[in-house]
Parts: sequence; C-alpha cells; structure tokens
Amino acid sequence: MKISFLLHNAYGIGGTIRSTFNVAGALAAHHTVEIVSLIRTIDTPNLPLHPAVRLRPLIDLRPREDSGPAGRGATDLGHPLLTRPSAHIPAAEARGTTNFNALTDERVADHLDRTDADVVIATRPGLVIYLAALGRTGRFLRIGQEHRLHGTHRAEIRAACDAAIPHLDAYTSVSEADAATHRAHLPGVTTRLTALPNGVPATGIEPSDGRAKLVVAAGRLIPVKRYDLLVAAWETVAAKHPDWRLRIYGRGPQLPALRRQIDELGLSGHITLMGAHSPIETEWAKGAIAAVTSREESFGMTIVEAMHCGLPVVATDCPHGPGEIITDGRDGLLVPVGDSDAIAKGLLTLIEDDELRRSMGEAARISARRYAPERVAAAYERLIEELHTARSTAAPAHRRRTAAPPWGRAAGTPLASTLKGAVKQLIRRPLRPVASCRVTAEGNLSVLLEPTDLRGELELTVTRRRSDEAPFRVPLLPPADAGPSAPWTATLDRATLDLAEGRWDLHVVRPSDSVRRRVGCRFAEGRGLLGLEPLPGSPFTWWIPYPTVDGYLALRAWRRPAHAEARVIRMDAEGLAVEGTLHGARFGPDAAPTAVATPSRGPARPFLTGVTALDGGRFRFTVPYERIEQARDGDQGTAVWTLTLHKSTGSETPIRIGRIVGDIVDRDKTDLFPVTHGVRPQLTRTNDLSITSLPTGN
Repeated sequence: MKISFLLHNAYGIGGTIRSTFNVAGALAAHHTVEIVSLIRTIDTPNLPLHPAVRLRPLIDLRPREDSGPAGRGATDLGHPLLTRPSAHIPAAEARGTTNFNALTDERVADHLDRTDADVVIATRPGLVIYLAALGRTGRFLRIGQEHRLHGTHRAEIRAACDAAIPHLDAYTSVSEADAATHRAHLPGVTTRLTALPNGVPATGIEPSDGRAKLVVAAGRLIPVKRYDLLVAAWETVAAKHPDWRLRIYGRGPQLPALRRQIDELGLSGHITLMGAHSPIETEWAKGAIAAVTSREESFGMTIVEAMHCGLPVVATDCPHGPGEIITDGRDGLLVPVGDSDAIAKGLLTLIEDDELRRSMGEAARISARRYAPERVAAAYERLIEELHTARSTAAPAHRRRTAAPPWGRAAGTPLASTLKGAVKQLIRRPLRPVASCRVTAEGNLSVLLEPTDLRGELELTVTRRRSDEAPFRVPLLPPADAGPSAPWTATLDRATLDLAEGRWDLHVVRPSDSVRRRVGCRFAEGRGLLGLEPLPGSPFTWWIPYPTVDGYLALRAWRRPAHAEARVIRMDAEGLAVEGTLHGARFGPDAAPTAVATPSRGPARPFLTGVTALDGGRFRFTVPYERIEQARDGDQGTAVWTLTLHKSTGSETPIRIGRIVGDIVDRDKTDLFPVTHGVRPQLTRTNDLSITSLPTGN
C-alpha cells in the first residue's frame, strides 16, 4: 500500500512535522510511504527522516544559485501565481498568499490528479480543504488531521474545515476530548471522526537520573505557552532553592518580553533562555523535571518527549493533551491553568522529594511507550483497513476496487525490480558514518557509531579545524556481541588525549583507501558534563561535544595553563560581582591577587580590582561601577574590557576569567545579563568574561 502525507513545509521544525516524520518512518516498515511538501525553503530537512520515506516538494522557494557547476537553476521564486490569491483557501489561512496562493492551488490539483497513492493524509487546515475540494476522484482514501483544537482556529478557517470534513473518509484529532468536540459540532456527518495521537519515539539516549538541579521547558516562545507564568513561578522556587536552575528552549516573538521579565525579577543568574535546539531529547535528559505551562495544548509532544527521557512533568491541566498523557501523582503533576503559585508549588513538590522525583521519572518512561510511532502506525493501519472495508461495502459491485496487496509485501513485484535490488546489494556503498557521542561519568567521550555500512578495519580521527597539524587517531572497535544494531565504539580519554584549544571534527577512515569521511551527528549527549569537574593540575582542559549547523559531530576543546571559572556573575548595587574557582594553579599563602581589566574596544584605560582568595581555590571580587566610569576617560562611545586574574601584582602570565565548565558550547548566546548603571557583563566567543560600558543614555 502507498501512503502519502501532505505537509505545508517539511523543512521546518514544528511538532506536526516531527510527528509526521515519526509515523511515516514507522509505516515505511510495511508500506511505500512518501511525504509531499507543498513548499521547499532549504536544501535538506531540519529533522531526521527515515531513509525509506521519499520526500518531494511541489514548489521550490529556495533562492537561485547560478554560480558554479553545482548551481541551482530551477526555482519558483518570482512565479506570477505566487502573488495571486487561492481560489479555495480562506484568507486567514492563506495569510495574504504567504502560505497558500494560486500556485499552490495549481500544484496541489495536479499532484492529486496524478498521484498513485492508496491513502492521502492532509496535516493542516489548508491542506484538508485542498484534499476535500480537489481529491474527489475516489481513487484513494482521504484522511484529514487536526493538530490544534476545534475551537482555536479563526472562524473562517473553522467554517471552511467543517465544510470540508464531510467530503473526507476520516478526520483525526490528537486527543479523544477534541474528537468528541468535533463529533458534537458535526452531528450526522458520516466521515469517521476519531482520535489518533502523535507518534513520539524513544531515542535510546541515556535518560535522566533525576540528580541534576535543573528544570527544563521547551517549545515555541508564543503567548499560548505562558512562559511568563513559569518565570514568575521561578521567583518563588529560586528564593527557596537558589542552587536550582531553569532552562527554557525555543524561539519566538515572546523572547524580548521574557528577557525583560527575567531581568526585572533579578533572575538572570537562575534562568537561561537557551534558544532553539534540535534534537531536543539530549536537553530533556539533562534535567530532573520538565515544566509545561500552556494555556492550551492540542496534544503535548514535548510532554511525551520529556517522559521518554525519564522526567516527571509538571503541567497545567489545560485542554486537552496533558490530562490524557499525564496520570496526576504517578508520572507527573497537573496544576491549574494560569496559576503561577500552583506551578511553583508543583515544582517545589518534586524538587524537595528526591524519591518521588525518581519514581515518577521511572513511571514516566513507561507511560511514554504508549505513543511509540509503531503503535500509532498500527492504529493508522487499522483505521485504513476499516475505511477500505466500509468503502468496498458501500460501493456497487461493478465499481468496487480490487483488494490492495498484503501489507508488508508488494505482490507481483516485477523481476527487473528484484534484480535491480540484488545488484545494489553487490555494489559497495559509500561510507556515510553517523554517530552519537556520550559523556561518561569520568568525563571521557564515548563515540557510538551506527553499524550501517561499517565493516573491515576502521579508525576514528580527530582533526582540528583550520589547522595543518596531524590528526589524532583513535581505535574504532567493532561490537563484541556482533548484534545487528550494536554500535562500533571509540573512546576519547580526557586524561591522555592532548587536544589544543579550538574546534575539532571527527572522521572515520578506511585504511584501505585512507579517505576521511566526516561523522554525522545523531545525538551529542552532554548530560555527563553537568556536575563534572575539570581534572586536577595543569593544564586546564574541557571538552564539549556538539552537532554542527550542517549536522556533523564536532568537539569544542579548551586547553589553558590555568583558568578562572566565573561560577557567579551578578550585578550588585555597588558593581559587577564575580565569584569563581581557580583551576590549574593555586593561590599562595600570602597571595594578593588582582583582576585586571584590559581595554579591547575604544580608548578606555586599563584598571585593577582587588580579589579575595578563599579556601579551595575559590575567589571573589567586585568591579565598582564608579571605577568603570572613570576608566572610560571621558569617552562617549562604547567601551569594552576583557578581565584576567593575576595571582599577585606582578608580571606573571594572566589567567583568563570565563565560563567554560558545563555543557554549553557558546555562552555568548545564552548567558546574558541586564544593563545596570550603563554596564553589562558579557561572555565572548571563547566564553571569556568581558565588561561593556555603554554611553550615557543607553
């Protein structure tokens, strides 16, 4: 059977796209599956897609690239029909031709007229309307999906969807409560109205152990998610447990407002806005608790993702998803909608009870299995079978279609296709290694390469980017049990492997041809970095694995004779307060350390600040606002100083002060601080601490 999903833009990162990719991949185990994307905006999808699922766009909106032999010639940008309104889609859904227009009308009509699919599944209102209006040939089953709630669409979109639904074979909601709402609003409709949840897979990453003093939230930064309530609740949490932290992952229009709220509440040292992160599972696993504070949730994919990673979820009991996913008191907590005090109380309940947090996390992992894509795919198969039976029974005998081939086998496969597949097996495919990287309890990096195409003698090389130095070679070992899914492994030992400061790429090499193949990244698991400390002695070293923007596994390394880790950066009434720990060096018994501010931008003057040395290599100092202003020397422009630590007044090598220890690669994007008295502390691209003084009036 051939199943075709219609997505608006399969190259984005939304929940509908993620769920469609998950279920399509599961269905591909037994069927021919394709995803048809109405538009294409980038070269490759942001989310991983099963290789058996074909992805093809109808409209190419990528910019033209004419230079070079590999230039992209064909593009639909500038097509005159893009500016003409759709004849089928209401303006509220079309958004002034941005989403739907006369060209999408034309391409979808042509696609539905030509498709050889047995089932077409539309995934958003505009596509549902198209499927009902343009897919009436009876050649295939028509299924529409609702990924929001019945009452949340604008009136004209809701009316158009309600008018389209009777022309479909089935219409699915992601919660039973919303399916009941649809049935109540559409009495007498013969279309099958049912609930099928989103498919959310377990990833195989190392789950949370519940020990990190970290709460994680993730999703679009939009009003319906009510992150403002979570920030307000954290003021209560931070007052009782200042050692706990909150991370919020995502991007969206609410970012500036949330940044202001955090600064006004003085929580910049307690809450981090992390930006978007994909895949998000590695970040869930770093936390001990997940928080969802939405006003409404049609389903709640983030809830299931977090539960898969072993996190109990504190969620508002909003319509409709959380209450169907979470069993209150067993695998999470449900709190009233819109109540920041209740959110704080729920978080504190789990923060203050280690055993409850642990047991709920274990129960959450079990509960999340209900939403495995294979189970959701099986539910789709049952629905499709029932729809086929109903259609065959209802149609006159002379118009009934012949039965579809048995699922999982293409009956009557041509001999040529069989031979072609056999020839493909004989040809040695190019090596395209993909791996996950996991930080061990000792701080080493365990690289786990997926076994596909790996055979013979192989080795892993670690190569410093933009450097001519020879790469490090690390043994790559095949699995001991020889299981079909067991990974090949390599270990990067931080005690013995001497990596210079910089960014490093990983490659797999076949000695037979000595060609390096860069390693793709499945997951970069940094949970083991939380609570980990640098190795004693000098030099100070730190490694953080991460995925590059183009999907490869990379490693950022720091290596310094000594380093001053700024664990607290706070804007006090008197000035910038810094507290930290010295690594790779020690304060002498009569030490008189100083912090030196060296100008890096503008004509400002350098200056010194006294540092208090404490036990265990700890230190603290305050840079007064008045001293910063004096060092501007009357200059009206922006002035920037870098900070270094000197163990005593003298000429010894300065020790850079910064934030390196932990799991965050680029802290200049996450560790942001408010402007106070015209002064803002900032972290550089190398995660070193600097001070910016803004002109008066900024």
